Amino acid sequence: MLVPQEERGGRTAPPTGPGTPREPTRRIRDVDALRGFALFGILLVNVQVMADPYAGQGPYGSVGERIACWLVTALVSTKFYLLFAFLFGYSFTLQARSAERAGAGFAGRQLRRLLCLWCLGLAHAVLLFPGDILMTYAALGLALFAARGLAPRKAIRAAAVLVVSLGVLLLGRGLLALAATAPGGAAVPRTGTAAAAYRGGPGAVVQANLAQWHDLLAGDLLYAPHILAAFLVGLAAGKRQLLAEFDRYRDRARRLVGYGLPVGLAGGVVTAVCRNGPLDERWYDIGTAVGVLTAPALTAAYGSGLLLVLRTRGGRRLGGMLAAAGRVALTNYLTQSLVMALVFTGYGLALRGRVGLVPVLAGCCGCYAVQLALSAGLVRRFRHGPVEWLLHNVTRGRGHRPGSPPATVVRTSPRGST
Repeated sequence: MLVPQEERGGRTAPPTGPGTPREPTRRIRDVDALRGFALFGILLVNVQVMADPYAGQGPYGSVGERIACWLVTALVSTKFYLLFAFLFGYSFTLQARSAERAGAGFAGRQLRRLLCLWCLGLAHAVLLFPGDILMTYAALGLALFAARGLAPRKAIRAAAVLVVSLGVLLLGRGLLALAATAPGGAAVPRTGTAAAAYRGGPGAVVQANLAQWHDLLAGDLLYAPHILAAFLVGLAAGKRQLLAEFDRYRDRARRLVGYGLPVGLAGGVVTAVCRNGPLDERWYDIGTAVGVLTAPALTAAYGSGLLLVLRTRGGRRLGGMLAAAGRVALTNYLTQSLVMALVFTGYGLALRGRVGLVPVLAGCCGCYAVQLALSAGLVRRFRHGPVEWLLHNVTRGRGHRPGSPPATVVRTSPRGST
C-alpha cells in the first residue's frame, strides 16, 4: 500500500489488557522495504508531470531528454504504482488482524482510515500535485473491503480478469484509432499556458492544479481496474502471509524473476516505442494496452528480486535503509510533492518547463538519497512519522489525551521496531 501505517504482521506479541504496558509488536520489514523502494519509482514518474509533461515527448527536447523519457516509460512507469497498490492490499490483511487482536470493529476502523486518506489526497491534489493517487486508493479501498472475504485463488482470478479486460479495452481503442487516423499526422504543438499558470502566485497554482486534476479524473477511472487488481493480489498474498514467511516462497520468487523480467522488459520496450517513439502518436493506446498487460510481470520481478537481494550479506544494509523510508512512506510521498512544488511552481523557484529532464531526474536521485537518510533518523527516534501519526489516531478513533505524551514522541528500540 502506498500508505505506510503501523502494520504488524507475521509474529506478533499477544494483546494486552487495558491496564498493562503495551508490548511492541514486530513489523514485517519486507513490507516496509518494498514501500521504500517503490517511493523512488513514484518520484521519477511524478516529477515529469511537475517539471514539464512535454519533456522528451515527440520531437521536443534534446536527444538526452528523449532517451531519459523513453527509459522511464519502459522501466518505471506503471510498475511502481502497482507495487504500492499490491502493498495496500497486503496491508489491508494486517490491519484486519490488528483490529481482531485489539477486539475492535474493523469496519469502523477501515472507514475512518479511508475517509482520512481521501481528505489527505484532496488537500494533496489541490495544493501540491494534481496527479494524487490517495483519493483513488481510498475510493477503491471500499471495493477491497467488500471483497475481503474472497479466498486467495478467487482474488487472483478476479485480478486477472480485471487486467485482461482493461488491456483488451485499450487495445481495441488503439486499433480503432490506428485505423481511423492517417499516418504521419502532425505532432500536437507544445503549449506554455499551463507552465505560465504554474509559475504564478499560490492562487494561480491552485487554479492550475484544479484544472489539471479535472483532466486527470477520466484517466483515474479508466485505470481503476488495474489498481483494484493489484489490491486483490495483495489481499491474496496477505492471506497467505507471503511477506511474513517469505523464506517459504524463495523458489517461487526466483521463478517470478526468471519469467517476469523478460516478459515485463519486452512489454516495457513495446510501450516506450509506441508512446515515446519512434512510432507516432497513433500507437499510443496500443502501447498503453501492452503496458497494462505486461507491467504486472515486471512489477513482480522487481519486488521478488529485491526481496532476494535483501537476503544477501550486502543487501541487509540496503534493506534497513529502504525499510526506514517505507515506515514513513506517506510522509515521504507528500514531502516529495512539497519539494517538487517548491522547485517547479510559483510557491518557490517556478522552474516548470525551464530545466531539462536529465538534470531533473538526477535531482530526484539526490532527493531520494536525502529521504533515505532523514527517514533512518526519524524512525530511530519516533514510532510514527507525522502523517502516519495522524492516520493512526484517526483510524483508531482517538485523539491526544491530556497529560499523555503525543504518539510522535514515543521512543523506539535502537532497531526501530514498534
